[in-house]
Amino acid sequence: MQKLSLLGGLSPAQFLKDYWQKKPLLIRQAIPGFHPLLTRDALFQLAARNDVESRLVSRFKQRWDMQHGPFDALPGASRKAWTLLVQGANLHNEAADTLLQQFRFIPDARLDDLMISYATDAGGVGPHFDSYDVFLLQAHGQRRWRISKQKDLSLIAGLPLKILQNFKPEEEFVLEPGDMLYLPPQYAHDGIAIGECMTYSIGFRAPAYQELGEAFLQFMAEAVELPGRYADPDLSPTRNPAEIGSGMLTRIAEELSKIRFTREDITIFLGEYLSEPKPNVFFEPPQRPLNIERFSRSAARRGIALSPRTRMLYRGVHVFINGESFIAGKNERRPLHDLANARRLDGAAIQAASRDVLESLHAWYRDGWIYLP
Repeated sequence: MQKLSLLGGLSPAQFLKDYWQKKPLLIRQAIPGFHPLLTRDALFQLAARNDVESRLVSRFKQRWDMQHGPFDALPGASRKAWTLLVQGANLHNEAADTLLQQFRFIPDARLDDLMISYATDAGGVGPHFDSYDVFLLQAHGQRRWRISKQKDLSLIAGLPLKILQNFKPEEEFVLEPGDMLYLPPQYAHDGIAIGECMTYSIGFRAPAYQELGEAFLQFMAEAVELPGRYADPDLSPTRNPAEIGSGMLTRIAEELSKIRFTREDITIFLGEYLSEPKPNVFFEPPQRPLNIERFSRSAARRGIALSPRTRMLYRGVHVFINGESFIAGKNERRPLHDLANARRLDGAAIQAASRDVLESLHAWYRDGWIYLP
């Protein structure tokens, strides 16, 4: 497999085998000559929007403070020790989305988003750990990272941030623009800005099994069918009217034990769950959408592309897009799988597509899920 400068000359297979969820990797000049994709002012403008998740973290006189955006105003760049975190920058900036796509050697089902951290001198969010893998790409200025594989992950109580109580750094690095640090889940780390700096965090999805279990039961509630109604024709008089009887428990336990789920149920649940956009994601339909004939002709010339906000996955006959699922016929799967993998289709693929595929693409175009480049 091709080696990537992004991974310090390792192939994706080598990186996954030796480092992924195992140990850190420091990559000097992962992206040589890298410059910020958004200016400071452009980042601040994102933080002022209602549809963008942002946080402001500051430390003043040894006290931590965290506020949630949107922010009409932010502290001055000359004020020390504050940090702005802007989540999902890839949803709003094409260059940020293109950068995120470079990490698609990891499946889309795991890839989450690109967060931008802007900090003034001495800014940071304190020593902490993440429950997911993360790549920390330095975009502007310098940041000093101290890291530790310590087992003690206890947190300081009563703070608005999850800050480690007993952080004991084992290694230290200063990252310059283009340098990148990979950290596995639950690896303690602390990043401090040396002057004004920006760091891009490429994060991954690692849902808790409890969260998945609750969501799956909710999903299955719509599919459960238990006909009939409780009855007890053999009921006997009771001496303890407040006690739930053994016969009632047995009958109901027998009925509930009839609830079953299959691997296909889990496939559909997982595809819909993982492709569901986050609550603050909104799509922008075209102001004057083309009818299906004009759309088909234009798409055949120009091709189509998924919106950066669209999440599209598939598994066998099942196709998932933005929380919805359907079964694709044999002749429909190839173009839809190609669209999900490449996040675009060229004109030749559009010309060869079936009428059903074109109708689906047109509906997604009208919803703002895809666009004509």
